[in-house]
Amino acid sequence: MLSKQEFINQSLELNLFFLRIMKEHSIFIEAAIPQKNKDLVSQADAFKNEFSILLTRAISLADGIIPSRVLSSNEIVTKYTLDAERATQFSTGIFIDTNITSMENSLSYDSGDNDVSTFTDNVYMLNHQAITATNLIIRFKTKFKNDVLTCKVFTTLYPSLINHVLSEAIIFMELLTRLQKGIKIDMKKDLLALENFWDDKMYEHGFTIRGMLDPTEKELFIMAHNFGKEFETLRKEASQVNSESDLSNLTEITLNKTIKFRDFKTQATEGLLTCKIRSIILPLLADHVLRESNYYINLLSSYDDH
Repeated sequence: MLSKQEFINQSLELNLFFLRIMKEHSIFIEAAIPQKNKDLVSQADAFKNEFSILLTRAISLADGIIPSRVLSSNEIVTKYTLDAERATQFSTGIFIDTNITSMENSLSYDSGDNDVSTFTDNVYMLNHQAITATNLIIRFKTKFKNDVLTCKVFTTLYPSLINHVLSEAIIFMELLTRLQKGIKIDMKKDLLALENFWDDKMYEHGFTIRGMLDPTEKELFIMAHNFGKEFETLRKEASQVNSESDLSNLTEITLNKTIKFRDFKTQATEGLLTCKIRSIILPLLADHVLRESNYYINLLSSYDDH
């Protein structure tokens, strides 16, 4: 049974992480669509604005409530996020509200003295609104992917990357829907499915980064490729786990690999922000995948704590 405290904590962590992810997906799609498709550009920008509003609400609810573990994980924002947003706005001309990031940087963690009983209804309503918006962007991404695959729309995003951002919207909706029904996210029961999912995302990160680097970045190309192969292997191993002991051992290996990949992404983000890496990677995309590694590290570490 999901307690009020668990419902609030799990809901707010999901919303703080994924609402920003959804907002940034909208920015990446908007930046990758030719001006010929002004209707798609407008739709992507509208989603960016909608998720910005929802994220602002989540931040207001989470201040002084969110556990310190979440804030210290750097899954919500990193020290690079603000600069990455400014650099991406400069490069694309797309407006990005950096006040939201400043609010996130100012979040305070749960001191243990809060009465959260009155928060339940507000969090439930936030979840409901987030599910509604995410359902809409799932439909948008699905149609966008199909139009790209049938050559009705051109974009500079790989079809596999469009599928990647679609799958993240789907899991966000599914996890929030579970919480709305009173079903908690149980690390001991749910880790295998989540590990399969995030291994898949990490493997896609490796190959996507590889494909967006300039051909002259040979060393980084090989490193990104190797990370992709490693997580492809981990994903296959996770799909064949038969016991809790096997899962525990695999989780420890995966955690160490994810930390190394996180360190690589950190260096890549720094390199892009200082214009030392040749690529077609937006700085905010680099920070985006860095935060996803941080989220996964926190998830795997939570299992270790259990």
